[in-house]
Amino acid sequence: MSQSVRTMPEGSGQALSEAYDTALLDLDGVVYAGGKAIAYAVESLATARAGGMHLAYVTNNALRTPDTVADHLTELGIPTGADDVITSAQAVARLISEQVPAGARVLVIGGEGLRVALRELGLEPVESADDDPVAVVQGYGGPELQWARFAEACFAIARGVPWYASNTDLTIPSARGIAPGNGAAVEVVRIATGAEPQVAGKPLPPMHRETILRTGAERPLVVGDRLDTDIEGAFNGEVDSLLVLTGVTDGAQLLAAPPQHRPTYVDADLRGMLTGQPEVGEAGGGFRCGGWTATAGTDRLELDGDGEALDGLRALCAAAWTAAGEGVCKLDAGKALARLDL
Repeated sequence: MSQSVRTMPEGSGQALSEAYDTALLDLDGVVYAGGKAIAYAVESLATARAGGMHLAYVTNNALRTPDTVADHLTELGIPTGADDVITSAQAVARLISEQVPAGARVLVIGGEGLRVALRELGLEPVESADDDPVAVVQGYGGPELQWARFAEACFAIARGVPWYASNTDLTIPSARGIAPGNGAAVEVVRIATGAEPQVAGKPLPPMHRETILRTGAERPLVVGDRLDTDIEGAFNGEVDSLLVLTGVTDGAQLLAAPPQHRPTYVDADLRGMLTGQPEVGEAGGGFRCGGWTATAGTDRLELDGDGEALDGLRALCAAAWTAAGEGVCKLDAGKALARLDL
């Protein structure tokens, strides 16, 4: 993928599962939600895998181990091995291992996923700032993580111990709604210490590097639902991306995306991996996709025609992103989006 400013979604004459050798799939909002498989996910992934595409699951959640994630996916009907799962715990463990001596002690503020990842790379997890750690690592520890763990991190950081974070997602989806994520916990320690952690997870390069090291992908496609982690991570890694609309991103957010948040492709769900993608082209002073034509007016986006709603959204993306250039589109898109009923 070129790092030039993207002004419209791309088309593909091939099914994406044929055009790319590996899908780097986010989990929450893409494969499952609230622990249950999202509609069409199981069947779509099975078809892509049967056609020869390698499937890898990439998550910023550092709490669960790869074995636990793989078991969950398998229970949902998506046969998965632990080697097919890449977590931010693994990415941050590698980052730490490259900067500290072999066998070094690392203070863990988080869950079992971090401990397993550290041991895998020959590091020793410890629980107290008094255990002489050479690093502090913080990852999502679940709702049961005690407040005293944050204090333990602060004690070590105040002594000059370097601080690492698996990721800084402020929120995490749950069965009951949106809950505080590791980023919120990181803010607690940042406010108390004034320190800044080294961060490994999406959208930063250490996470992308970890996925490539573990999958050997040559033509990867990032598949996600979040612009600020999945799509930006693909942008930073200079690889293509597919945004699916089964998670947190809605049409308005997509139209207002800055360059680093603009996906290569847009589709409703994981069935989009199994098809080609329609072309978006210039049409007079606007952009056309399928039966829709979108234009940027002085204060709002206009949409004319009819057809598949997603084609209308793709045309609107072209109009919005072209008008915004390297910035953010601020044109009113309410009436245009209402016509699509996405």
